[in-house]
Amino acid sequence: MTVIFNKNLHQGFSTGGRSKQLLSSSRMKKAIIKTALPNMDREAKEEYFVVIQAKDMGGHMGGLSGTTTVTITLTDVNDNPPKFAQSLYHFSVMEDVALGEPIGRVKANDLDIGENAKSSYDIIEGDGMDIFEVTTDAQTQDGIIRVRKPLDFETKKSYTLKVEAANVHIDPRFLSGGPFKDTATVKIVVEDADEPPVFSSPTYLLEVHENAAINSVIGQVTAHDPDVSSSPIRFSIDRHTDLERQFNINAEDGKITLATPLDRETSMWHNITIVATETRNHSQVSRVPVAIKVLDVNDNAPEFASEHEAFLCENGKPGQIIQIVSAIDKDDPKNGHYFLYSLLPEMVNNPNFTIKKNEDNTLSILAKHSGFSRQKQEVYLLPIIISDSGNPPMSSTSTLTIRVCGCSSDGIVQSCNAEAYVLPIGLSMGALIAILACIILLLVIVVLFVTLRRHKNEPLIIKDDEDVRENIIRYDDEGGGEEDTEAFDIATLQNPDGINGFLPRKDIKPDLQFMPRQGLAPVPNGVDVDEFINVRLHEADNDPTAPPYDSIQIYGYEGRGSVAGSLSSLESSASDSDQNFDYLSDWGPRFKRLGELYSVGESDKET
Repeated sequence: MTVIFNKNLHQGFSTGGRSKQLLSSSRMKKAIIKTALPNMDREAKEEYFVVIQAKDMGGHMGGLSGTTTVTITLTDVNDNPPKFAQSLYHFSVMEDVALGEPIGRVKANDLDIGENAKSSYDIIEGDGMDIFEVTTDAQTQDGIIRVRKPLDFETKKSYTLKVEAANVHIDPRFLSGGPFKDTATVKIVVEDADEPPVFSSPTYLLEVHENAAINSVIGQVTAHDPDVSSSPIRFSIDRHTDLERQFNINAEDGKITLATPLDRETSMWHNITIVATETRNHSQVSRVPVAIKVLDVNDNAPEFASEHEAFLCENGKPGQIIQIVSAIDKDDPKNGHYFLYSLLPEMVNNPNFTIKKNEDNTLSILAKHSGFSRQKQEVYLLPIIISDSGNPPMSSTSTLTIRVCGCSSDGIVQSCNAEAYVLPIGLSMGALIAILACIILLLVIVVLFVTLRRHKNEPLIIKDDEDVRENIIRYDDEGGGEEDTEAFDIATLQNPDGINGFLPRKDIKPDLQFMPRQGLAPVPNGVDVDEFINVRLHEADNDPTAPPYDSIQIYGYEGRGSVAGSLSSLESSASDSDQNFDYLSDWGPRFKRLGELYSVGESDKET
């Protein structure tokens, strides 16, 4: 049997009284266990074991008895305050520690358990109350000291804090026992670290006019090394933020200069990044953004907002507004745009048109008279000067095209092309289309007629794919070279068909069939050219299938008796070494050089 007592009972155990009742199993007799000692302390002893004996017959002789062991456990109450294990704690931290990083732990022990042992920590005094903070670890009930703000060894090297630990749940019955809290002193030493350079400002905003001169200074950035050693600083521009290299910076003093001309109308803002690096330790680098605003100057002349083309009705009235035009200016003056419009000096007394400035900075074009006619003049050009109010003022001349058109009685434009000249004659659009269709039909008939006559006058020429005159005769026999002069009969090359005595015509298809006549015998190699031609001419004149018109006769024969001799090597039986090329010198400079080349070649062979 287990009995649980609250540890704040003030008496010891006994088997009478009102503290606890034990019931017998037979007649429900009760036994009461009472405390016999005052101020029982769970922290000193948490459990007690009590042996209980029960007897019947009122405890007289001969009665029976039984025993049982009762385990008595004392429950905890919050009667002990938290207590620090030591009154002074020492911690050290690097000055570049990250914010929120824990730098140390403190511990206040509480003899109670459970909810009665929970404590909270707080910084109640010290010179670093705004620099540090302390929180409670819910698992271990430790106090964790963290950094709230950046540390600077050069500014302050140590801090002293007073940390308090107090119970979360307090029992009012034990308030008289003293405060349920404890304090401890915490000393924190800041250690020096090599820090990167620090800029004088987290961001920079610079302004420069778009007409600023090259190499002019537009601003400056400054930075320093916060360490005691105070390393020199070098400045540079991150070129990934200045791809066009429009700016430069002095590496020593951080002055930013202009490298290329600026144009506000192209880009109004430039954002670059300046890099500061310690010369003694290049790994210590800082960056700062620099925004450069380009200020406007009046360097653009105003112009028409769009290409305007006005339309003027022939039946328009004097003073009628033809067109309202507006202008734009790429510049951006502080007080807004204000344009001035005027005609060219030679156009001030223009007899046809005038202009009028409107309050909304636009311009109205008005007609001075009526009675405009396309037959007299179809298009008018009106040059207009547009000026701005800048310093100095800029101006430009834009030309307005005014086209005279035919309009309805309501002033709606109907036509501005050449069709208007034909309409007054009395022909409608349908009539014009009919006339045009007739002209096209007539042209088609004429073309067909001419084509038919041309086909009729063409001669009836028989076209046959098998006509031998259109065949190509190829000889794939390859000769034996210049030295082979006796391998074939030269007469065959002169006329291959002459061997058989049959000489068909190649220029026309014969209409008559005739028996082949006996041809002449093959011409020997030594035949005279004049005799050879006369024979062939006689054959052509007596050929009944010959056409009545002239034809070309080709003879593959090379004559003899030339001054230069034969240029062919087919009949040359002598070697090159027997020839003399000196006669080529008499033919001119080119042949003279050829003779020298052959002579040199022969001389080389002999040697």
